[in-house]
Order: sequence, then C-alpha cells, then structure tokens
Amino acid sequence: MGAKAKLVAENARTSAIVEQPAQVVPDIAEPSANRELRPAAARQTLSIIIPIYNERQYVERILDRVQSAHIPPNLNREIIVVDDGSTDGTTTMLETLEGHRTIKIHRSILNFGKGTAIRVGLHYATGDFILIQDADLEYDPNEYEQLLMPLLDGRADVVYGSRFTGKVKGMRWQNYLANKLLSLLSNVLYGAHITDEATGYKVFRRKVLDGMTLRCKRFEFCPEITARVRKAGFEIFEVPISYEARTAKEGKKIKLRDAWDAFYTLIKYRVVN
Repeated sequence: MGAKAKLVAENARTSAIVEQPAQVVPDIAEPSANRELRPAAARQTLSIIIPIYNERQYVERILDRVQSAHIPPNLNREIIVVDDGSTDGTTTMLETLEGHRTIKIHRSILNFGKGTAIRVGLHYATGDFILIQDADLEYDPNEYEQLLMPLLDGRADVVYGSRFTGKVKGMRWQNYLANKLLSLLSNVLYGAHITDEATGYKVFRRKVLDGMTLRCKRFEFCPEITARVRKAGFEIFEVPISYEARTAKEGKKIKLRDAWDAFYTLIKYRVVN
C-alpha cells in the first residue's frame, strides 16, 4: 500500500471512531479472561497514548523523554502516537519513526480533536495500564514511576497526577481559577475528592476502561472520563507531580471555550450516560 493510500485508510478509521461512540474493548491479542490467569510475576505492559497536533518543535524531545523515562522493571513499554491532522511538519518527523518496535503511529488527514485522538489511541492500546501523555513539555515523563506505583501495589485502579499538590510553574491565573473550579465541581457532583480534575496525567488499570463508552472529541476527555470513572464506582488516587505551563505563543491550544465545555460536560454526565 502506498503512503497516500495508507494515510487515507488511517483517516477512514479515525472517521469511523468519530461517527460513533468509542468503546474500549479488552485486549484482542489476549482476552481479559486469560490475563487474569497470568502468574503474578509475569511482565505487564504500560500503554502510553500521545495525542499530537502541530508539535513539530517538541515531538522529538517528548518522544525521547517518553522512551527513556524510567518505569518499573516488570513493565514493558508500548507508545502509541496519534497524529491528529498536523500541518506543521510533525507528520514528516513522525515518519522517521515508522517501524520502531516500541512505537505505533496513527495519522489522520483531518484535525478531529484531542478527545478523538485519545479514543483512537485506546483502540490500539494493548497494555494492562493506560497512561495519557501530552505531546508538549508541560508534564515530565520522569514521574511515570510515582504515577504507576499506586496501581502496581494495589492501592488504586485510577491515578491522577495533581499539579496542585506538587509544583506548578507559569500557570496563568485564569487557568488556575478554571482548574480549581472544575475540581470543585467534580467533587460536588461526583464525590471525587480530587484537587486536579483537568490534569494531563491520568493512568488507568485496563479493567476500568474495558467496555467504557466515550464520546469526547475535543478537550472534554478529562471531565467525561472523570464522570464515568466515578459513576462506575472507582476511586481516584492522586499523586503530586510537577508542571511547567507554556503560553499560546509556545503552542498551547486550550481556549476559554474549552473551559465552558468542561463545565457543561461534568454537569451533563451527572444526569445522562
């Protein structure tokens, strides 16, 4: 299959996900029933999903950091990059990584949104644990181990990295206020007991996502997954992380509209499924 035909085919697969709610299904290669029979000492896999859109100046550095980040020795690493219609040369840079044994790359012709990109990544993920990684440098992959430990030692099924119990650098007051209000609303509506609903670092044991239906297309992934996780009865465990905000000039894409969408999403899923 030629490069153009392959890109068209990948875009068609993305469109199929956009057109209907995405359902995260158990690992096709190894059914969940078989996974439960694994010996306790068997190696497990961490799937790292990286939605990416127009990040040419950061893509090489973030992938280097993700590949070199320390993770517990009993884990394999699977990196899934979803290029959501980049137009700035990101796609060309990703082509040089084609065939890398630890990286899966999905490319879309159109920009569908971060939520859709994450849903596409979930479609390809085969890991026992799923971690969401933004494609900029605001979050530090060197903190993977502290995010994973509550999952590995059995304390948690869902872990959020909290910027507000860790270190925050460069966040605008408007963003700070919106983040605080989103966390407050999550606590009021869902009893979440969290300090950072909109954090980019979210990690899940696979059983949490198996069969879960997601409809997000843009930045409403965070409030939707928070609502669905809590309605399913899972507690959210937080660990402190560091965060260094970037500016719109440096490529930050979230807008005021996305904050309103997040508030609406939290309220909507309190009353509908």
